[in-house]
Amino acid sequence: MNIRFYNARILTMEEDKPVFEGEVWVNADKISFVGTDNEAAKANIYKHFDREIDCKKNLLMPGFKNAHTHSAMTLMRSLADDLPTQEWLNDQIFPVEAHMTGEDIYSLTKLAILEYLTSGITSIFDMYLTPDTIARACREAGMRCVQVGCVNNFSQSLELVERMYNELNTEDDPLNSYFMGIHAEYTCSPELLTKFSDLVHKYKAPVFTHIAETKAETDGCIERYGMSPVKYLASMGLFDFGGGGYHLVHVNEEDMQILKSRNMYVVTNPGSNVKLASGIAPISDYLRHGIPVALGTDGPASNNCLDFFREMFLVTGLAKLRCDDASAIDASEVLKMATVNGAHAMGLNDCDTLTLGKQADIIMIDLDQPNMQPINNICKNIVYSGSKQNIKMTMIAGVIRYEDGRFNIGVDPHDLYLEAENIKARIRHELGR
Repeated sequence: MNIRFYNARILTMEEDKPVFEGEVWVNADKISFVGTDNEAAKANIYKHFDREIDCKKNLLMPGFKNAHTHSAMTLMRSLADDLPTQEWLNDQIFPVEAHMTGEDIYSLTKLAILEYLTSGITSIFDMYLTPDTIARACREAGMRCVQVGCVNNFSQSLELVERMYNELNTEDDPLNSYFMGIHAEYTCSPELLTKFSDLVHKYKAPVFTHIAETKAETDGCIERYGMSPVKYLASMGLFDFGGGGYHLVHVNEEDMQILKSRNMYVVTNPGSNVKLASGIAPISDYLRHGIPVALGTDGPASNNCLDFFREMFLVTGLAKLRCDDASAIDASEVLKMATVNGAHAMGLNDCDTLTLGKQADIIMIDLDQPNMQPINNICKNIVYSGSKQNIKMTMIAGVIRYEDGRFNIGVDPHDLYLEAENIKARIRHELGR
């Protein structure tokens, strides 16, 4: 389908390129034109479009990349809040997860996709229990999904991760891909990590994992191995081909040098870290070291919403608080975390900017709202005053999946709501709650 967006403000997220007025054209799943009104007029001779959309001076920009989440944990949203982290995890979350089936995860992932679309999220970096049903849900709903393995002592095996790595990294399924990963240092024995490292070296693959989320985690690793989690996992060869870590709250200078030397990404999750009292990540220090930072919501059990506007505000607000410096982390840097850096962390280099030939993963920000007026600085408005009410459209791979409050994912949202309620009731019955 050929679509013309005109009368638009455009933020391409290309380096040092300001917002300008013009047009964006989409041909099938690719961007076929980005330029000013004058450039569009010259190129538009005899051009046919299946649909032409008047943007009415609203903003087109690349979609947000949610670089860390556990989508199907929508089931546990507000189920077990205001508890100490270990009690929350061991007494509430793990027992429910033990009763979730692959089909449950399929439906609950689709529920999360609805929320992602309303937040302008066009790609997710998902880690959860049944990667095959997650991939099916995203394929059917049109969500771009990069999954990451969750090897640990209790569930996902090395064999499953290797199989999914080979099955999902093909050209046959352009919306799905897969990274090597473990759940965390503290859920993997040294023997398992050694075998996992062998698998990583077999494929020369980057690795992502939860690292240094809590002080207890970091202290425990030092007590067990005499090294921080970053140093210990690096010593096992896990990051020999790059990758990154989720959270990375409790780190030291040596850890940051390791992250830099291994070309790793930090994926920060400020909403989850605040809610679980995990701490404030040293984002300014990462940027000072030249370590790229991406942004993620974490799962909807620990956040509890999948709202990228809240994450963008928190990542800069908490950095300012930690540094005691209101100038820490400019809004333009936050938008880079939310788009370009997230895309690169996820291996989606053709989804990072609005550029000719790249994937048409585009969102429209409604500027005709009270929270966006007056327009002094659009980028700062998005980060400091923007909200989900400003997402007017979300397009993924050239298909509009959300527009003016309506979804296009092949299923009625209310059917998903009912299914989630049924899953919740069944598992509560099975648990005797």
